[in-house]
Amino acid sequence: YNNEELINRVANELKNEKIIGWFQGRMEFGPRALGNRSILADPRNKSMQTNLNLKIKYRESFRPFAPSILFGEQSNWFDLNKSSPYMLLVADVKKIHRIQPETEEQELFGIEKLNLPRSTIPAVTHVDYSARIQTVSKQTTPVYYELISRFFAITGYPMLINTSFNVRGEPIVCTPQDAYRCFMGTDLDVLAVGNFFLTKPDQNQALQQIYTDRYELD
Repeated sequence: YNNEELINRVANELKNEKIIGWFQGRMEFGPRALGNRSILADPRNKSMQTNLNLKIKYRESFRPFAPSILFGEQSNWFDLNKSSPYMLLVADVKKIHRIQPETEEQELFGIEKLNLPRSTIPAVTHVDYSARIQTVSKQTTPVYYELISRFFAITGYPMLINTSFNVRGEPIVCTPQDAYRCFMGTDLDVLAVGNFFLTKPDQNQALQQIYTDRYELD
C-alpha cells in the first residue's frame, strides 16, 4: 500500500481493538521504542493492558504501558506543557479525564485495584493516575505522526499505546525477519513493515513460533 492507504488501514484496525506490530524506517537508539519499532494499541480499551502483557509481552499483567500523543495535545490530557520526545517524563492524567472509584471499589487491594479503569484512557493510566508520556512531532517521525493523527480523526483520541516491539527476554526487533518471528510467536493481529500489511490468518501457520516457555519470569 502507499503511505495513506497503510495509515488508514492500520488506524482502523487500531480502532477495532487490534494489536499492531509497527516497523518503520531506521531503528531507534536509546532506552525506548519511539514509533519505529513499536507495538501499538488503543488506549481506550480497559482490557488492553492485561492483554498486551499476557498475550504479547508474556509478562505479569500489571506492567504499565505508555502513551504516544501528538505534540500540542499533551496539555489537554496530562499535566504536561512541554515536549517529551523520548518517553522519559511522567505526568498525571488531567482530572477531567479521570474516573473516580465507587465507595466499595476504594476498599479493593492489589490486582483487583489495578484492574479498575481510572480514566477514559485506562490502558495508559497507572494506579496513581500518572503516565510516562511520549510526545510525537511531524518533524521527527512523520509516518508515526500521521498514523496517530488519523486515529485522532477517527476516534477523537490523539494518542496510542506504544510499547517496544519485542517479547520479554529478547531485544527490540531490528530486522524485518525479527519482526516477522515476533509476529508469529505472539497474539499480534497485524504486522506493518514499511508499506506492507500482514494479517495473522493469511500467514503460513507452520511458521508459528513458541515463546511462552523460552524465558523465565523476571
